[in-house]
Amino acid sequence: MRTINLGLSGLQAPVIAVGCMRINGIEKAEASRFVKSAIDMGANFFDHADIYGKGTCEEIFADAIGMNPAVREKILLQTKCGIRPGAAFDFSKEHILKSVDASLKKLKTDYLDVLLLHRPDALVEPEEVAEAFGILHANGKVRNFGVSNQNPMQIKLLQKYVKQPIVANQLQLSITNATMISQGIHNNMLSDDAVGRDGSVLDFCRLHDITIQTWSPFQYGFFKGVFLGSKEFPKLNAKIDEIARKYGVANTTIAMAWLLRHPARFQPVTGTMNADRLKDCVKAADITITRDEWYEIYLAAGNVLP
Repeated sequence: MRTINLGLSGLQAPVIAVGCMRINGIEKAEASRFVKSAIDMGANFFDHADIYGKGTCEEIFADAIGMNPAVREKILLQTKCGIRPGAAFDFSKEHILKSVDASLKKLKTDYLDVLLLHRPDALVEPEEVAEAFGILHANGKVRNFGVSNQNPMQIKLLQKYVKQPIVANQLQLSITNATMISQGIHNNMLSDDAVGRDGSVLDFCRLHDITIQTWSPFQYGFFKGVFLGSKEFPKLNAKIDEIARKYGVANTTIAMAWLLRHPARFQPVTGTMNADRLKDCVKAADITITRDEWYEIYLAAGNVLP
């Protein structure tokens, strides 16, 4: 699969990442087939979080892939920490170190290629984050670091203390959840679309070589459902289907190609546990839709131009 530079890490990563949040919802044999099929497709970047599946997904993944040194050399592993479900966000040094050790044990590996801080912690003490990152980097447990759902000022605050580069920011983005893009188009206008909700994080990440990993690339709302085939978006689906016929691919491929067409070089994180659907996602890496097609899809989703 086509690769990108992940931020300033020097790490060459597949342009599409495989999200493992739902791996606890399939049988072990099916999970094994899925992860091995992903590797065969070149989709060897696997995204985790310590809370996925109430803490079970990392362990299920390691068992499914048959983790050992030879397998580990073939894949890139990313996980996230910082959420104590229902209690708090926790970026304390103690919690970060404890969480990483637990994830390494579950994943049956000695190191992570990337660690992300999972959503912002209102009580973050960046000095503690810097200490934790420094320890993890020095002892080889984590090679690269990033964040999720953070705005530019939150990242800048971390960067004041953290010595390692912030290589990625995982943010929600899809054709139907495109405020990150639309607010720039509507800049200096009086419409609601001009409201800045993220501090121009798209431009900030591009300026600072931080890869935006887009989560829920096929969802609308906050996990309301998939827009592909949904009666909620008839014009969008008709347009995507039309373009899909032109390229001889599935609608999933075109929806993914829409994200990949953006010059920010997003790294979409898939959520499917279906190998055939993942294959349709991977095909998007070889397709470049036209500028007109990109805007036609954007408008068909209900977005407007000023």
